[in-house]
Amino acid sequence: MRNISIALRIIYPIWALVGMFGILYVPSQLVVQGDPLSTAQNIEANELLFRAGIVGSLVTQLLFIVVVLLLYRLFEDVSKNQSLVMVVFSLVSVPISMLNSLNRIAALHEIHNLDQMMFFLNMNSEGITIASIFWGLWLFPLGYLIYNSVYFPKFIGVMVLIGGVGYTISSFTRILFPNQELLLTICEFMTMGEIIWILWLVIRGPKWPKQQII
Repeated sequence: MRNISIALRIIYPIWALVGMFGILYVPSQLVVQGDPLSTAQNIEANELLFRAGIVGSLVTQLLFIVVVLLLYRLFEDVSKNQSLVMVVFSLVSVPISMLNSLNRIAALHEIHNLDQMMFFLNMNSEGITIASIFWGLWLFPLGYLIYNSVYFPKFIGVMVLIGGVGYTISSFTRILFPNQELLLTICEFMTMGEIIWILWLVIRGPKWPKQQII
C-alpha cells in the first residue's frame, strides 16, 4: 500500500501539471477569442508550443489511466463497487479527450483558412465540455471513497464531492446556458475541491492505521 501511495504522490501532480499545460496554458497563450487572425498568427509563430500542447493533452490521458488504477488499488478495500464505478467514469473520459485532440490537429492544418481553423478550435472547446461531464462524475465515487476511508480527513472527501458537482453542473450549463457567466464562475470555484485533494495527497499523504500491513 505504501508503494501505491508513493507512486500516486509522484504521478498525480505530474498528471495535473501536464494537464494544465496542455488544456489551459497553451490555449490561453495562443487563442485570442473573437480574433481569428491573431490566433492564426500566434499559432504559426509558436507552432512547436501548439504541438506541445496537443502532446501534453494526450500524455495527460495516459497518465490519468495510471492514476485511476493506482487509486483503485488504494481504495478497493473501502468499497470495491464504488472503486469500480470510479474507474468506469474516469476511463470513459479518456477516448473522448484523446479523440478531441484531433480538432486541434485539424486546426493546425487549416491555419490559413481562418473560418475552418476557428471551427475546429471551437469544436475542441466543446469536446472538453463533454469530457468534463465525466471529469465531474468520477469525483463522486472518489469523494465517497475518501470520506469513508481511514486514510484521509472526511472534509477532503467533501471537497472532492463539491468538485464533482462543479464540473458536472458547469458542463451542462455551458451547453444549455452558455451566457450564464456567474453560474459558470461559481462552478469553476467549486472545482477547486479537486485541487485541495491533490495538494493534501501530495503534501500530507495517506494516514496509515497502526495495524496497516505495508
